[in-house]
Amino acid sequence: MNPLPYSTTREIVIEADREIVFSFFTDSVRWADWWGAGSTVEPRPGGQLRIRHSNGFVSEGQVLEVTEPERFVFTFSLQTQRVIPPEESRVTMQLEPQGNGTLVRVIHEVADPAVRDLLVQGWRFHFSMFANAVANYVNAGAPDVVDQWLALWSEPDAAAREATLARIAARKIRFRDRYSRLDGTDEVVAHTGAAQKFMPGIRLERRGDVRHCQGTVLADWVARSTDGQVKMSGTSVFSLAPGLRIDSVTSVPSAANN
Repeated sequence: MNPLPYSTTREIVIEADREIVFSFFTDSVRWADWWGAGSTVEPRPGGQLRIRHSNGFVSEGQVLEVTEPERFVFTFSLQTQRVIPPEESRVTMQLEPQGNGTLVRVIHEVADPAVRDLLVQGWRFHFSMFANAVANYVNAGAPDVVDQWLALWSEPDAAAREATLARIAARKIRFRDRYSRLDGTDEVVAHTGAAQKFMPGIRLERRGDVRHCQGTVLADWVARSTDGQVKMSGTSVFSLAPGLRIDSVTSVPSAANN
């Protein structure tokens, strides 16, 4: 391979285990989730890879090293003012545990300093896509977590509410709305019980699909009375921690309720 004296480096922390993060380099379906539909990879030294970029350009290269779950090295062609061949473009992905997540470092080596400078924004974009792809995977169960949260408000048994929160929420969960400023599962258990006392028969239901981006989930909801009438509506913002557990919820009523 030609000498590659110029490089750019970027780091991000992704809230997922290293093994999960690494699988997005070695599984073609997950590889395509962040590079683009039609991208493929053969996860072995000498294996071929293909990247179909969002602008329609196709890059091809070769896997040089697979050391799971720590290091993944490959070449791939680039399109600038001229086509940069794979042998002039080497990428090293390094993964390190960090807290509850994984530090991912990319080192992209090239032969031309002008190409190196162009890569800064390129990796800013592609690492954002990468983080989104991993977050979508680890938080795929977010709709079920939201539904369990909403069901708390009509669950009459305090022990059952506590058990649900133990499954879906951090012990120090924070909840905020126009009438609440709660910290910890004990307060949420007590508050959801009080809500049933003062608003008997009210049931919260999710309306439509949740919207998710890197651990933040938006969910629209309605509050129905026993006869099915909508008494209130709004949107809740969920912050998810690793393990698909709720760190915080902030609920905002719709304008019609103000």
